[in-house]
Amino acid sequence: MTDYGIIGAGNIGTALARTLIEHGHTVTIANSRGPATLADLIAELGPNAVAATADEAAEAGDVVVVTVPLKNYTAVPVAPQAGKIVIDTNNYYWERDGRIAALDEGRTTVSGMLQQHLPQSKVVKGFNHIQAADIQTTGSPAGTADRRALATSSDFPDATALVIALYDEFGFDAVDVGPLSESWRVERDRPAYGVRQNKAELDANLAKAPRTLES
Repeated sequence: MTDYGIIGAGNIGTALARTLIEHGHTVTIANSRGPATLADLIAELGPNAVAATADEAAEAGDVVVVTVPLKNYTAVPVAPQAGKIVIDTNNYYWERDGRIAALDEGRTTVSGMLQQHLPQSKVVKGFNHIQAADIQTTGSPAGTADRRALATSSDFPDATALVIALYDEFGFDAVDVGPLSESWRVERDRPAYGVRQNKAELDANLAKAPRTLES
């Protein structure tokens, strides 16, 4: 059992909370509106879930999941996550987040930006290219033919290993993209983004991804 702090209670944060609890973990979850607004969700999730502020969720988690809109990433608490593995589910939607030249021009990555914001944490990209509902419904046991695969990326091998193990626990194969500087391969509008694919197909889609996209 691991204690997970989840910062962000949108579709992905909620789906991860449900799935983590199904697998015997505990969850401390926060949103931008305050713990009281999560009462219905906590009632659904049961005794292994607690509503909290973002700082409290970051403090409580042995591992922290950051799943907030990219435009809000600098509001994520820094100090409570020092030394911890931080799973980043985020994607760049310029329509929502505004244009970010460093991303448009291929000079950084979404998770690389969070790593810069959390210099004492171990950021790892995970669960960014799967629909929220699919997290609970498209997994299958190890060894299943055509098992769905998901990608991960980090500058820290132990963070990568944690997400690979979590993927397997949830019913997915994994592909390690490498360091965060390569994590653009699984970002929005690339071939691997949002589609169901097995490990061989994911490898192929990652390999043919373009570094920059046409506006």
